[in-house]
Amino acid sequence: MAFAIAIFILAIAVVAAVFLTSGKSRKRKYIVWGLTTMIVIAPIFSWLVSISFAIIVEDGFAGIGLMVLMFPFVFLIGIILLLMGIFTKTKQVEISDF
Repeated sequence: MAFAIAIFILAIAVVAAVFLTSGKSRKRKYIVWGLTTMIVIAPIFSWLVSISFAIIVEDGFAGIGLMVLMFPFVFLIGIILLLMGIFTKTKQVEISDF
């Protein structure tokens, strides 16, 4: 039951991020996906993978070890996406371009 709830929350977050970024600027896409990755995807995805691994190998410490390695890596990807969005310059159209 816990797996189904986690997968449902993860799916809702991804759908919401896609909805929030459809037709928007690249800067906004990076910011939204960075925040979504850090807040929702990193903890839930690392939990799902590590608990599944722990059940398969029948060792809880292996699952916790995998979570300790996986969560910061995915969180770092989210930080990189967020920083890319913050420091991306938007293209401004000047009147002389017309």
